[in-house]
Amino acid sequence: MLGQSASPFGSSPATAAKKSGKKSADKSSPLLGGMKGAQPNGPVTTEIYADNAFFDSNKNIGIFSGHVKVADPRFTLQSEKLTVYITEGENQGLEKAIAEGNVAVVRDRPDPNGGEPTRAVGRSDKATYIAATGDVELRGTPRVQEGVNTHIATSPDTVMVVNQNGQLTTHGPSRTEIRQEPKTDDQKNEGKPAASPKTSASP
Repeated sequence: MLGQSASPFGSSPATAAKKSGKKSADKSSPLLGGMKGAQPNGPVTTEIYADNAFFDSNKNIGIFSGHVKVADPRFTLQSEKLTVYITEGENQGLEKAIAEGNVAVVRDRPDPNGGEPTRAVGRSDKATYIAATGDVELRGTPRVQEGVNTHIATSPDTVMVVNQNGQLTTHGPSRTEIRQEPKTDDQKNEGKPAASPKTSASP
């Protein structure tokens, strides 16, 4: 895509970039993690919206800036700047992507029991995705919230790495908040045996 000499997206300052490529069925979205089974079998289209776009065919990079939004069937991403590095050669594909400035990554993970999906939101100053490993590295006081639970860096130097299976590893000081909602009266009564009916003695 970026190996061509002319910009594939025209000269409009408000740019939408589309990238299609086959993904192997065993990899989940690195920005989402844990999305196995949600992978489409065919090509995936990722759309990048930004106020400005710059393409360098010689270096195989694309730089998007200003209100950057990435729409993908598996996740959404927002940032102030996104730099995309494309591999060289005939089968061009994503090598790595670096999002910078107020980064937010959102994904909905389906419930295996058919219930409501769980929304996960990652925030940081910088997020780096490495295609070869599927890892996403969050830097700059990162935080990850899944449902009502939150994992928060307590130092700006803390680094969180989310792998393609949705596993989170934290390097540096952090705090985890696990919220439990109080049980409702209906939930409290579920665990109690039903009261036996009182029998009246008849003469």
